[in-house]
Amino acid sequence: MDSDTVVSLPEAIERYVEDGATVALEGFSHLIPFAAGHEIIRQGISGLTFCRLTPDLLSDMMIAADCVDRLVCSFFASGSAGSLYEVRRRIESADPRPLEVEEYSHHAMTLRYHAGAARLPFAPIGSFVGSDIPGINPDIRSVVDPYSGKKTYVVPPLNPDVTIIHAQRADRHGNVQIWGITGTQQEAAYAAKHVIVTVEEIVDEEIVRSDPNRTLIPAHAVDAVCEVPTGAHPSYVQGSYDRDNAFYREWTPISKDPARLQEWLDTHIRGTRDHAEYLQTIGADRLLSLRVDPRPSGTVDYGRRASLNEGTVK
Repeated sequence: MDSDTVVSLPEAIERYVEDGATVALEGFSHLIPFAAGHEIIRQGISGLTFCRLTPDLLSDMMIAADCVDRLVCSFFASGSAGSLYEVRRRIESADPRPLEVEEYSHHAMTLRYHAGAARLPFAPIGSFVGSDIPGINPDIRSVVDPYSGKKTYVVPPLNPDVTIIHAQRADRHGNVQIWGITGTQQEAAYAAKHVIVTVEEIVDEEIVRSDPNRTLIPAHAVDAVCEVPTGAHPSYVQGSYDRDNAFYREWTPISKDPARLQEWLDTHIRGTRDHAEYLQTIGADRLLSLRVDPRPSGTVDYGRRASLNEGTVK
């Protein structure tokens, strides 16, 4: 990768996310790239097509900030903590303006990224048989299986202009390592034109090489790496900090009141210069309460070719 792979988050967003772009921000309950979404709000980027398996608090925030015109998604949820009232207002009553929604299942969204990554014209899916979703989404179509002659549903490829994910660590070249729950980060990255990764820390290349199986996305697929500690708050990062469950519960009454929601955005996002200032508004005591104790998973011996000088090979 180029020597400028490591950049600040504001610089990465300014460089790669344009008005009207199709952006995917992925992370399945874990490693949700909230800091990147907040930076999109700060920069006033608008007209986005926003792709995400589970529209959640991040979706509610970005839609309320008028960043999003179109939502491509599956399974609306706020982490089992309540309703997404900004999303509901837009869909149910076009308040303050309508939101275009293209809905799939989790599996269908994953297959769309798969097809996009492989540059395929579509991906077949069997689980829509008997479902109502094809009836509300004209892009879910049926074709004849050339082998059995039976009808099968297909979904189109999804190729975001930019995919953004969060991860535990990466080296300066852009080799990204993740452990714990994963979603469609790898598929969404390979399907995209550009990839931004925020990480808890940037580590030496030797650390990444010592545990290569954790490298979910290699450097050749990454355009920008941004070191953003606690960049997934209020979601969690395995091994770094826990999920802020109180925040998720608090979000429902915030999003239910449009004025209160805009006030929250002004105080915590639009009124802060960067993610570090956002964390200051959250409060050190609260963040400290999310700390986790170490729990190493052990070591793995990958082996290496023995040296004849060591007398181990005859």
